[in-house]
Amino acid sequence: MPDRSEVFHTISENAFEVIERRVGVWERLYRNAALRKAVLLVVIAAIWEIYGRWVGDRLLFPSFSQTIEAFFSSLGSGELPLAAATSIMLLLKGYSLGLLLAILLTAVASVTRIGADLLETLTSMFHPLPSVALLPIAFMWFKLGDSGIIFVLVHAVLWSVALNTYAGFRAVSPTLRMVGRNYGLSTLGYITRILVPGAFPSILTGLKIGWAFAWRTLIAAELVFGARSGRGGLGRYIYERKNALETSDVFAGLLTVILLGLMVESLIFKTIEKRTVRRWGMET
Repeated sequence: MPDRSEVFHTISENAFEVIERRVGVWERLYRNAALRKAVLLVVIAAIWEIYGRWVGDRLLFPSFSQTIEAFFSSLGSGELPLAAATSIMLLLKGYSLGLLLAILLTAVASVTRIGADLLETLTSMFHPLPSVALLPIAFMWFKLGDSGIIFVLVHAVLWSVALNTYAGFRAVSPTLRMVGRNYGLSTLGYITRILVPGAFPSILTGLKIGWAFAWRTLIAAELVFGARSGRGGLGRYIYERKNALETSDVFAGLLTVILLGLMVESLIFKTIEKRTVRRWGMET
């Protein structure tokens, strides 16, 4: 049996070897999340290109290169940027109003029993209702214009954000709740300093879901309102190109929606996540 000092010396050397082990180039590249996603996007684009060339019908399914050609052509003419800017401005209005209503409903539900019953009842009634199903009602109430689109956008955002936020509030540990009460925080301070930080992962999930639902609803609403009124953004752009049988431009419009979604996810939601959820140690 070896002496204790020898055993300790061996363990120390092995531990030192593990600590000092150099990470290989491929392992460093694999650990880079941005690089992994970029490779996946390249693979998807390659599959798209190969399938488009295999179909061989630009009218039915344009290849990736044909879509990129139409994309830059529309960018150069200024029509696609104008359509995208119109959609984004309309989306921000509906998304902001939906968030404001979700905050008010959730705040009331967090401090009163009646508010909680009201939120649970409303989400059970309206959350399963597709926003697209409200388009006929919005058309009758608001006629043609932006108000009808904003109405259905608020419906798309409100319930998913409110439901996730309220679920996050309910999941906050009783210990944190007692700390807030022992410090004698006001109702507003209790919500902003205890409930919101503790429930922020769920809140962030609700914001992402609401953003995705808002985009889907916006494009569908613009296909109806934008096409009929002669106004609209990307939805109208896609609708008009479809009628003209310019499938490459239709795919270019869809690609624009995808790129905007990737930009928002990478530049906004990821930044918020790094500065809050990951920084607070709420994500492994």
